[in-house]
Amino acid sequence: MTTSIIPLFLGNFRGWEWIIIGLIILLLFGGKKIPELMRGLGKGVQSFRKGVQEAREELNRPLDGDDASASK
Repeated sequence: MTTSIIPLFLGNFRGWEWIIIGLIILLLFGGKKIPELMRGLGKGVQSFRKGVQEAREELNRPLDGDDASASK
């Protein structure tokens, strides 16, 4: 029986608890830093997705074709 920690952790928060967490983040980082943080987070997610897509393409590429083109 395996359980993931993330859904259990996120499932314990109610709506007002998320609001409090958001206010704490706003107080810690300020209104000017939050868009920069979100932009960086978005770029990180985009980079991760691109890496996953490249890994899938690499795994799906046939091995025989790569060896023949690499030896020429």
